[in-house]
Amino acid sequence: MEAFLADVPEWILWVAKVALIFGGLIGTAALMSLAERKVSAWMQFRHGPNRVGPFGLLQPLADGIKFIFKEELIPEGANKFLFRLAPALAAIPSMMTIAVIPIGTIVVGEKKIPFSIAQLDLGIMYMLALGGLSVYGAILGGWASNSKYSLLGGLRASAQMISYELTLILSILVIVALSGSLDLGAIVTAQRENGLWNVFTPFGAVAFVLFTIASFAETNRHPFDFAECEPELVGGFHTEYSAMRFALFFLGEYCAMTVMACLNATLFFGGPSVPLWPEAPWFLGILAFLLKAGFFLFLFIWVRWTLPRFRFDQLMRLGWKVALPIALANVLVVGAWVAFTAKGS
Repeated sequence: MEAFLADVPEWILWVAKVALIFGGLIGTAALMSLAERKVSAWMQFRHGPNRVGPFGLLQPLADGIKFIFKEELIPEGANKFLFRLAPALAAIPSMMTIAVIPIGTIVVGEKKIPFSIAQLDLGIMYMLALGGLSVYGAILGGWASNSKYSLLGGLRASAQMISYELTLILSILVIVALSGSLDLGAIVTAQRENGLWNVFTPFGAVAFVLFTIASFAETNRHPFDFAECEPELVGGFHTEYSAMRFALFFLGEYCAMTVMACLNATLFFGGPSVPLWPEAPWFLGILAFLLKAGFFLFLFIWVRWTLPRFRFDQLMRLGWKVALPIALANVLVVGAWVAFTAKGS
């Protein structure tokens, strides 16, 4: 195995990692649609999907085939170009952000292969820049549909994401200040060297709570799913969509959930670090990362079937009057602490 990897060109290894990571992301997004129904059924003492395949495991495949063969409709008066473009804008940025997540390191003999598509010094900036583009899919999808319900859903999505994007960025900025780097790999290394995950530091704990709340709003998840609130907006910004374009919106949402779960595990829980075992084998590190990310994916579903939906004015009040001031104060305090510590040393 070692001799084989030594002879394999780097570009082939890179292509293999791209296929594995993106394939895993798409597969996870598809399985999340099943997990959403299975977990909710478990919480409500129901069976959930159980007809297609053993335990209903092939239900996502059946759903995909159904979407492929359904008729695609475009409303009269819609902007056809933007109507077709919006689902791609919602899905593609969410998929691309997984590229800089450090899932772990594969070790074969003396060779270490980073299990991530790209190692960027500005990985955080890359994620924020791309992640902010997904809101255009919701806005354009709502506006281009020529429907008042869709337009209201797009407007809600833009207001919601702008409000909580600030809190999300400030929470990440706290971790950047503590680690001294915008590189996600360096943030993981800093936690390993300190022997303490960021979530167990005072500043990191506050940032973690704010980041988790903001991630629910950023991904349009309950209790902040106002962009697609069925009782008020029929279906929100994607009301007029059908077939694969409709599926792309949900694929983008589940991909964004997966990326947020991975980012939460990376920033606050040491990424692939194994608790109390700094020198754990590389495969246990990857397993630990997947378990941490899996917990946060479960949290997305758990919260949906536990908490009631907020009112829209409560969402705005929480974002602008509660979360944002706390996030700003946390950044100012950690900045002063880091500057004082650096000056003292």
